[in-house]
Amino acid sequence: MSGMTSLVLASTSVYRRALLERLGLPFVARAPDVEEGRLPDETPEAMVRRLAEAKSLAVAGEFPGAVIIGSDQCAVIDGQVLGKPGDFAAAAAQLRLASGREVLFLTALCVAGPGPDRMQGAVIPFRVAFRALSEERIRNYLERERPFDCAGSFKSEGLGIALFARMSGDDPTALMGLPLIALTGMLEQAGVTVV
Repeated sequence: MSGMTSLVLASTSVYRRALLERLGLPFVARAPDVEEGRLPDETPEAMVRRLAEAKSLAVAGEFPGAVIIGSDQCAVIDGQVLGKPGDFAAAAAQLRLASGREVLFLTALCVAGPGPDRMQGAVIPFRVAFRALSEERIRNYLERERPFDCAGSFKSEGLGIALFARMSGDDPTALMGLPLIALTGMLEQAGVTVV
């Protein structure tokens, strides 16, 4: 990393932390104090973009001169946003809805800094076609994987891959919550050399 610039991940997500660790850069993670939710008449894309920016800005004051990474993700079926289910019943309902259908995952990325006036952002789409899921398959999956903190109720980096018929998108890490291809480009623009 160049100079004294520090790197901050504005997230407590273990999945985002593990993804960022792949780049081999030193960073710290901080919990952003951001109320997550959709505003009236807000599109899913606008929502994730707004939340990624808000997360970056929420921790920026603590780290002047740092490069701050914020990200947010949602799953969308026919305009309906599927967030983190939180529990078994909600996760089962999400997977029933996704069964045999295509789900659009939108992952927003915001890189703020260094300095108060530098901000880059993007929303990376990724499509997943789910297999037809029986109640037994849904129950077995949820009992084994417990993806209650994951948008859309699955982990593609784990057993969730068995639920898919096909996937399409430019960056498979976007599906996991932090699009590393876009992030690498944004970090380079912010003066952070990845390789």
